[in-house]
Amino acid sequence: MNNTDQFGGQSIACFDYGMAEGVRKSFKKDFKKNLKAALKYTNYDNDKVLEIAENNYPTYLNNECLKELSKKLSDKFNVIEEIIYDFLNKVYENTCEQIEDETYQAMESVIFNLNSMHSRCGSQTPFSSLNFGTDTSPEGRLVTEKLLLSQEEGLGKGETPIFPITVFKMKEGINYNPGDPNYDLFKLAIRVSAKRLFPNFVNVDAPYNLQYYKPDDPRTEIATMGCRTRTISNVNGPEIVTSRGNFSFTTINLPKLAIESQKNIKEFYKLLDKYMELAKNQILWRYHLIGKRHVYNYPFLLGQGVWMDSEKLKPNDTIEKILKHASLSIGFCGLAECLKFLTGKHHGESEESQKLGLEIIGHMREMTDKYIKDTHLNWSVFATPAESTAGSFQRSNQAHYGIIKGVTDKEYMTNSSHVPVYYPIKAIDKIRIEAPYHALCNAGAIMYVEMDGDPTKNLSAFEKIVRTMHDYDCTYCAINHPIDRCSNCGYNGIIDNECPVCGQKDHINNQHVKMPCIC
Repeated sequence: MNNTDQFGGQSIACFDYGMAEGVRKSFKKDFKKNLKAALKYTNYDNDKVLEIAENNYPTYLNNECLKELSKKLSDKFNVIEEIIYDFLNKVYENTCEQIEDETYQAMESVIFNLNSMHSRCGSQTPFSSLNFGTDTSPEGRLVTEKLLLSQEEGLGKGETPIFPITVFKMKEGINYNPGDPNYDLFKLAIRVSAKRLFPNFVNVDAPYNLQYYKPDDPRTEIATMGCRTRTISNVNGPEIVTSRGNFSFTTINLPKLAIESQKNIKEFYKLLDKYMELAKNQILWRYHLIGKRHVYNYPFLLGQGVWMDSEKLKPNDTIEKILKHASLSIGFCGLAECLKFLTGKHHGESEESQKLGLEIIGHMREMTDKYIKDTHLNWSVFATPAESTAGSFQRSNQAHYGIIKGVTDKEYMTNSSHVPVYYPIKAIDKIRIEAPYHALCNAGAIMYVEMDGDPTKNLSAFEKIVRTMHDYDCTYCAINHPIDRCSNCGYNGIIDNECPVCGQKDHINNQHVKMPCIC
């Protein structure tokens, strides 16, 4: 429903916390139902047992209350307490097994439905993301486990699901280190990602994310939508990730500015300031235009109170007063090609270029920070992920400036602040170079690392890369790797000549599945 009221992707920031409440309610309902069914085979006063048990129901993986309940029933019916306890415990154990099956089926349904429903455009499924991994309650852990296992199982004959984009939230003390309560779930996430490309990983511990974190409030745990979108700071209200979003972002073609400056750095910054102002004014125009719309134009998003403070508005009210909670972002594309033109080398090749690259994006951040003070709105810098933009910008540059080696000679310019994919570089060096940009891009950034071969056969290496990205304070981390699929038996993995399971040679799809981003 919400997909019809907004443009762009949607994300659930605290999926495990939200679904855990449903598990609790389902467990109580199932236990009560199972107890009632089991009492039919006893001589106890069924209604009286249910009345006494009403305020003594166990919860998933917690049957401590059964001892007290057994004593009460023993006194009431003059039956040996141990017999009553054994009876109740069997009902409890059956209910635990039942809720585990139900939760798996529910998570399986989430994945299947989000891969089959259509958007209002009719051309693709809604762009959806789920963030999870930090709820340490038994119910929250169950949700995370079953979601990961369902994703690991795949669709149909084992196809890798593209949606939802699942995102595991890494947090020291919760799931990142041995001894943490959800460490086993982090290890499971590593295993599933090595097979299915997802989940990706978001880093709650990065200093610029950790500053918002409050241990008892999952809404302050950083979350992301899709390929990198990040929204948390708020000069107009609570600094949380829920009930908010990115209103709009406009991307600047950095190589264009470099070419027009003719390698004059001062002129480049003048152009950058000019286009930053242009982007700001364009976004503000859109902001005020949309702000004149009414609550009734968005019956689910606002009528159901999904957006922060929308519950305070009436159907005929305009929405500008609540749009203030959104982030307004100015993005950039082609930093590598920009540096290549200005200095002759991109930031993967030269420390001098790296220094200039950080100065350029730092300048953009300084300007958006100034815009916050000037307008009292939530401006931010975005490491733009749009593949179509990387292509259209490049085609435009080629048309205006011709083919320039290392700048306009490829089909796409490089997304955001990534080191070009064609440049040979070690994973550790790529991470070291790109990580500092994440702190500057407060609207979101991502770190991609490409692995060769089948990472399921070397999970320790896969995990080491994820940990390196975490420890270098990357905000959002993903690992791409090849996946071949046999359409005859559904096997997923690296297939050279024939399927290692069924032996077929004519049913192999060797077009490796990867994250939908030019990185």
